[in-house]
Amino acid sequence: MHRTLLLAAVLLLSVTSAGAESGLASYYGGRGHGLTCAHRTRPFGSIVTVSSEGRSIRCRVNDRGPFVRGRVIDLSVSAARALGMMRAGVIRVSVQ
Repeated sequence: MHRTLLLAAVLLLSVTSAGAESGLASYYGGRGHGLTCAHRTRPFGSIVTVSSEGRSIRCRVNDRGPFVRGRVIDLSVSAARALGMMRAGVIRVSVQ
């Protein structure tokens, strides 16, 4: 029984961290309104959680990008404001 629970916990951790990535985020005017973002590979319409320095937001992928080396996601102005990155312009984030 104990071994089964341990195996289940390991599988759960591997599934939840499989889609995680980290890197730099920037923001752009973007298409649409609200908490949206651009990502190179995630499907359009999918929801991602973007976290930085204790803040997290959920935004919908509705565009492709970023096309700048080292950046993993571009956020709409609304999403950037919610994450508190308007002054910095570019911040380190985790995307799940």
